[in-house]
Amino acid sequence: MKKYLLITVSYLISYFSYSQTAPFEVFIEPMNISGLGGIQSFAVGQDNGKWLIIGGRLDGLHQRQPFAAFDIAGHNNQLIVVDPTTQQKWSAPLTSLPTALQEQLSSTNMEFYQDGDYLYILGGYGYSATAGDHTTYNNLTAVKVSDVINAVINNTSFTSYFRQITDNQFQVTGGRLEKIGNTFYLLGGHKFIGRYNPMGPTNGPGFIQEYTNAIRKFNLTDNGTTISITHLSPSIDAANLRRRDYNAEPQILPNGEEGITLFSGVFQQNANLPFLNSVTVDSNSYTVNNTFQQYYNHYHCPVLPIYSEQKNEMHTVFFGGIAQFYDNQGTLVQDNNVPFVNTIARVTRDSSGSMAEYKLPVEMPSLLGAGAEFIPNVNFPHYRNEVFKLDSLTTDSTLIGYIYGGISSTQPNIFFTNTGTQSSASSQIFKVYIKKPSPLSIDNLNKSSVSVLNLTIYPNPNNGELNILFNLSKKENVTISIVDTKGALIEKTILTGLNPGPNNFKKTITNLAKGSVYLISIETASEKLTHKLIVKR
Repeated sequence: MKKYLLITVSYLISYFSYSQTAPFEVFIEPMNISGLGGIQSFAVGQDNGKWLIIGGRLDGLHQRQPFAAFDIAGHNNQLIVVDPTTQQKWSAPLTSLPTALQEQLSSTNMEFYQDGDYLYILGGYGYSATAGDHTTYNNLTAVKVSDVINAVINNTSFTSYFRQITDNQFQVTGGRLEKIGNTFYLLGGHKFIGRYNPMGPTNGPGFIQEYTNAIRKFNLTDNGTTISITHLSPSIDAANLRRRDYNAEPQILPNGEEGITLFSGVFQQNANLPFLNSVTVDSNSYTVNNTFQQYYNHYHCPVLPIYSEQKNEMHTVFFGGIAQFYDNQGTLVQDNNVPFVNTIARVTRDSSGSMAEYKLPVEMPSLLGAGAEFIPNVNFPHYRNEVFKLDSLTTDSTLIGYIYGGISSTQPNIFFTNTGTQSSASSQIFKVYIKKPSPLSIDNLNKSSVSVLNLTIYPNPNNGELNILFNLSKKENVTISIVDTKGALIEKTILTGLNPGPNNFKKTITNLAKGSVYLISIETASEKLTHKLIVKR
C-alpha cells in the first residue's frame, strides 16, 4: 500500500507580508517541584497565587484497546494544591466527599470556569462505579477555591466547600466553558457513554456518542448555599459547532466588547480531521470565519490571550499540543494522522476583524502541550474575562503565567502503536514570560492561513485516491496541475466557471514510483498554492 505525506509549500498573492515584527516576545523557562506528579486534562482554579488541581488523568495518551482506555488506575482521585512561588505541593484524597462528587471530580476533560472565588465544573468523562460503566457526568459542581486550598494545606475538612447539582444539559465532556457578561457559554463538546472503542459504537463493547453541536447558554445564581440555573436558547449548528477537545478562548473583539473564539477542534462532519476555520461568539450571536484557517495547534493546549487597545489587535498564543500541520524548516507539513507537535504560534485579529496565523521563533522543548493548562498571573493587568492588557507591558521580561501538565509524547505519531509506554502525563511546569519586542523580533506569517483557497488534500496516508478540497470567494476558473520534481507535467486540468464556496476535485493517481515526489498546484487569477506529494511504499 502506498503512503503519501503531503508537504505544503505555499505561493500566494496577498497583502500580508511573509513575516511581521512581533507585537511582543515570548519565553518559557522550565521549573520543577519535588514530588509533583504528572497530570493531564484537568480542571484548575487559583487563589492568592496557589493552584487547586482537580480531576484529570495520571497517564499519557489513552490506549486504543477498549479494556485499557481510560482505566480507573489513571484517575486523579486527589485534590492537589501547588504554590509555584515557594515550590511546594500538598494533596488530599477525595474519599471524604459523597460518592457522586468523588466520581465526577476524578473524571477527565471537564469543562470549568472560575468566577470569583468559585470554580464551576461541568460534566467530565470517567468510570463510574455507581453506573457500572464509563460515562459522561450530568453534574455541575461549585468549589470554593480559597477554602479548599487552605483545608488541603492544613489537613482539615473541605467537604462543606463543595456543592453539586444535576442537570442533563451539563452532560458534556471535551467542551469549553466561558463567560460573556453575566452569561455562561458551554461551547461544543460531546456526551460519551461506555468504553472508548476505535472500531465504532456497534463493534465489541458498544458506546453512545452524541456531539452537542451547540453553544448552550445559561445564567447561574449562587448565594453560597443554593445554585439556580436558567437555561437560555442555544445555538445549534451541526456543520460548524461539532467540536470537542479544542481551544475556545476569551477575546476582546474589534468593537471593544467581550467575546469568545472557538479555534479548531475535532472532528469535521464529513472528514475525520480537525476543523481549520474558527467561530467567533459575541453576546448576541456567533459568526463562522471561513476566510481564516488555523494550521497549527488544533487540540486543547495552553493558550495565552492578550489584547492591545492602542492598536485594536487581539493576539492569542498557542503552546504545542496536537495538530494536522507542523513546520519543517520553513515548509508546512500536512500529516493527517494528526501528530503531537512542539509549535508555538499566535493568531492575531486586527482592527478590521481579519485574522492571520504566525509561527513564533520559540518552540516547546519537546512534544508537550496537549491537555496542559495555561494558568494566568492574575496580578498582571487584565480585562474582566482575563484577557491580558498588552499596552501595560514593559520592556523588561514579565511573568504572565505558567504552563503545567499535559501529555509528554516520545514520538509525533503514537496512536496506532500506543501500549501506554510511548507517552506519559507531564509534571513539568514552565514559567511564561513576555516582553516588548526588539527591532529584530520577527514572527513568520503562515501564508496559507490567510488564503481564501483553504486548500486541503486528503486522506493522508492514502492509496492514490486524492480528494482536493478548496474554497472560492467568487465564480472563476481553477487550474489544477501535477508535475514531478524535474518540472515534467503529469496532468493539467482546467475547471471552468466554478461557483463560490466549497469545491471538491477527485483524482486517482497511478503508477507512482517509489520515493518519487510530485507537486500538486491549484491556481486562480489571484492565488496559487502548491502541495508536495511524497510517495512511500
